[in-house]
Amino acid sequence: MADFHGVFPYLVSPIDASGQIRTAVLGRLCDDLIKAGVHGLTPLGSTGEFAYLDQAQRATVVQATIEAAKGRVPVIAGVASTSTADAVAQAKTHQKLGADGILAIMEAYFPVADAQVESYFRAIADAVDIPVVIYTNPQFQRSDLTLDVIARLATHPRIGYIKDASTNTARLLSIMNRCGDSIKVFSASAHIPAAVMLIGGLGWMAGPACIIPRQSVELYNLCKAARWDEAMALQRKLWRINEAFARFNLAACIKAGLDIQGYAVGDPVPPQAALTADQRKVVEAALRDLA
Repeated sequence: MADFHGVFPYLVSPIDASGQIRTAVLGRLCDDLIKAGVHGLTPLGSTGEFAYLDQAQRATVVQATIEAAKGRVPVIAGVASTSTADAVAQAKTHQKLGADGILAIMEAYFPVADAQVESYFRAIADAVDIPVVIYTNPQFQRSDLTLDVIARLATHPRIGYIKDASTNTARLLSIMNRCGDSIKVFSASAHIPAAVMLIGGLGWMAGPACIIPRQSVELYNLCKAARWDEAMALQRKLWRINEAFARFNLAACIKAGLDIQGYAVGDPVPPQAALTADQRKVVEAALRDLA
């Protein structure tokens, strides 16, 4: 099993008004993030607007990320669908493109029982030869991963990680206590990453790391060195970004932040909307405070 750890920015999907992926912009962003010290890249996470892209666009985003990474850091590519067969096809495509891991996301329209949730993730892990990170984000999904399902999935030889965006840090500790070393926990920006590191997390996958990569890596390094006073001082500063972004559409916030920093990533995919001028000022102020 690969050793995934540290800061994995959830990449945006730069896209123009005609629906074309801006691969050059994405490539430059990936290169700059790697130079800033991030430990891996995650295309097609929540910030990547996976729910708004077609299959060709998704494949283009993953391929551009892998080409930009050039093997310097692992690429964990997002797979998401309401259909098991479609999710399996995506996972196989991403592996063929050269992804180092799969971030498995379950979308749902009708409610899905625990047994079917488990079978969805198992089918993805059965279909590939690379590690799988299971992802749960209950505020956006109709179906959640229960502790029992997580524990059963943790026995699969390729499911070694979970990224939990529940905002419930107590749940993360329950996962760690229940599963031990069989599954490792990545935090989300919905949690306080330093607190997750303190209880045994191995890093975080999050959209804000796209625009504050150096500070995010610095926070990780302080946590790894158990310099908790310094880590929490930095965490308190960085948390202002999360507070600002919690007020608006996340992809719109990250794309606005990147645009402010000189990356022409375009607007969020409709029916999402770009930030208003006043909302953009909130992002500008949050970034200015961290400069």
